[in-house]
Amino acid sequence: MMRHSIATVSLSGSLDEKLRAIASAGFAEVEIFENDFLGFNGSARNVRAMAGDLGLKIVCYQPFRDFEGLPAPARARAFSRAERKFDLMGELGTELMLVCSSVHPLALGGVDRAADDFSDLGERAAKRGLRVAYEALAWGRHISDYRDAWEIVRRTDHANIGLVLDSFHLFARGLPVDPIRSIPGDKIFLVQLADAPALHLDALSWSRHFRCFPGQGDLPIVAFSEAVAATDYSGPQSLEIFNDQFRAAPPRQMAIDGKRSLIWLEDQIARRPNERRRDLVKLPPEAVCRGVEFVEFALDAPTARAFRTMLGVLGFRLVGRHVSKAVEHWRQGSINLVVNTEEKGFAHSHFVTHGAGVCAIALSVADAAAAMARAQRLKVDPFEQHVGPGELTIPAIRGVGGSLIYFTEPRGDLSHLWSRDFRPVDTKMPEGSLAHIDHVAQNMAYNEMQSWHLFYRSIFDLAHTPQVDIVDPSGLIQSEALVSADGSLRIALNGSMAPRTQSAQLLSDYFGAGVQHLALEAPDLLGAVEAMRELGLAFLEIPDNYYDDLRAKYDLGDDFAERLRRNGVLYDRDELGAFLQIYTNRFADRFFFEIVQRDSYTGFGAANAPVRLAAQARANQASKV
Repeated sequence: MMRHSIATVSLSGSLDEKLRAIASAGFAEVEIFENDFLGFNGSARNVRAMAGDLGLKIVCYQPFRDFEGLPAPARARAFSRAERKFDLMGELGTELMLVCSSVHPLALGGVDRAADDFSDLGERAAKRGLRVAYEALAWGRHISDYRDAWEIVRRTDHANIGLVLDSFHLFARGLPVDPIRSIPGDKIFLVQLADAPALHLDALSWSRHFRCFPGQGDLPIVAFSEAVAATDYSGPQSLEIFNDQFRAAPPRQMAIDGKRSLIWLEDQIARRPNERRRDLVKLPPEAVCRGVEFVEFALDAPTARAFRTMLGVLGFRLVGRHVSKAVEHWRQGSINLVVNTEEKGFAHSHFVTHGAGVCAIALSVADAAAAMARAQRLKVDPFEQHVGPGELTIPAIRGVGGSLIYFTEPRGDLSHLWSRDFRPVDTKMPEGSLAHIDHVAQNMAYNEMQSWHLFYRSIFDLAHTPQVDIVDPSGLIQSEALVSADGSLRIALNGSMAPRTQSAQLLSDYFGAGVQHLALEAPDLLGAVEAMRELGLAFLEIPDNYYDDLRAKYDLGDDFAERLRRNGVLYDRDELGAFLQIYTNRFADRFFFEIVQRDSYTGFGAANAPVRLAAQARANQASKV
């Protein structure tokens, strides 16, 4: 299996806080970043003892900068600095030092000159039983390509001098991964891993602020790791992440995310058809989701009465009551909503903490036990609570904001949820006009978005869309979506760094992250909305200016455009088809419903989001007057 390591620079906090977080996440190895040690109020021996007590092996001290290619007398000073670092490494109990390629203005080029420097350094390291690993920085003065760094190591030809392969530095320069396969694995001393979003920035700025864990970005990190695996390298695979959000987040959660990313990455490599290494750990397969089985709302009695009225106008009907709890099953098309007014148990605790809102989502997967096993292997917390005699125990894990994700499946006991746990209710209410859940929008702090991105992507077979910036009257909201191959599951993640945006206010009002709204698909949205308006349901008011612009933007026909305006329906179009959407007002100041009609359209109406957010801001302000 891969040896999982992480550099202390990847986390926030003091060095001792970082080490505790790293150990608690299940790491056995750690890189000590020099600045973390320099700011620590203790000796190297203290750090060594602390790491040992936590079960951590210090695999590297880094970085050592501006070493190779220096003229005299700077060369002599560089070797003097190296000797002092060797002394420190002895006290730390680590035998590997990372040297990154020089950016010194006096550094001279030349592979042979650099090889001579490393040959001398290798001799000094050997006398102490130490090793030196050389890394090509993407912005190095003379060496910025790992292939050139490897040529220096090859010409040095010293047992104590090896290579560092860093995924970010390779991809920042657009370098190929296939040449890695020809490097002997025993000459690779350290592999460092970092993903990143696709951004058009200079390499240094990109590196210093936007690295992220494998699986959170857009770099072909699996292809890199697959090439490394082909060398039979058996040393540490270490995360080295420079990220402003990570360094502002709780270190324990970031350490867990880091461990999760490495487990996910190892599983990805192990599943490659041509992978010849048998020591790599393979997890149960990514859960293939077939849609949302149900959404559960935690309410008290007064809000439940108003919510039932709203559901009735939306076309839902009460079809079942739980055999032992104050829980109702409401249905329309393939949409199942659960209304929980219990005064004890998880839903009640969620209501007390967050107020009225969604406390759980159940996802239908091909194999619930395998999905649960995969999630737990990825360090996701399971959830269990008491059930009554004969009732189903539905496997569940903790999700966004402390909510739950249940796993159901189309066969076996879990397919009998509605007949086993609920008694049918006789009702003459007609079938409604909504067909299924189109997507679930979850609101969270901006610095949590990458964590939940990795959570969903590592457990489920989902692809992600690029993050987009949406203009709110009070700032920017960032949004991205994770979507299953067949579109049966769409999860939108929303967050904002601006404190007065609606995303931030919902976070405050909701006392934490949670479901912002549910989007329900209607085959005939306009007909459905007109019927709901006749029954008294109020929708978000959209200004006429929007419809004037819409007529100029698209050739919709006067009758259709007027029908959109009269009903407050938003419209968008992409290269594949059209999209209609409308929003209810907020319920209990917590969440709202969106109704959509998706005609081969793949997006989420991002072009309409600024208009919607401005309308919601007006509505919210008016409600407070």
